[in-house]
Amino acid sequence: GVWRQTRALLFKNCLIKCRTKKSSVQEVLFPLFFLFWLILMSMMHPHRKYDEVANTNLGTLDTSQLVNFVIGYTPPTRVTRDIMKKVAFDNFEDGIITEEYLSEEELQEASALKPSNFVGVVFKDSMSYQLRFHDSIAMSSIYTESR
Repeated sequence: GVWRQTRALLFKNCLIKCRTKKSSVQEVLFPLFFLFWLILMSMMHPHRKYDEVANTNLGTLDTSQLVNFVIGYTPPTRVTRDIMKKVAFDNFEDGIITEEYLSEEELQEASALKPSNFVGVVFKDSMSYQLRFHDSIAMSSIYTESR
């Protein structure tokens, strides 16, 4: 029954492999070639490992640099207001001013008027945002591509 069919199928496959030596060799050598290529590529670009950093007390935050610091945000919704209120009052009692803008254009104009102490936050949705500085846009690390 089953043993005889299995033995016949194995014998048939051996005959096919012996008669088609070129394709049989390719079936073995191509995976080995690709494995060699992957090893070579990983050796050319090794992973960097950084040492562990011990827990240390960084001290208190110097809030004197944040005096009259302005954070502008858009669009003004209930969620964004709550987020910016938490940023301004829960972390810093004084010094940070939050301003809401109706559009990104208004935010950019305000950034041009106060370039040294202004950062813009554009909320794309309730979970993602972009930081806007006077001369550049800081993208989230989610959009950073690997090598």
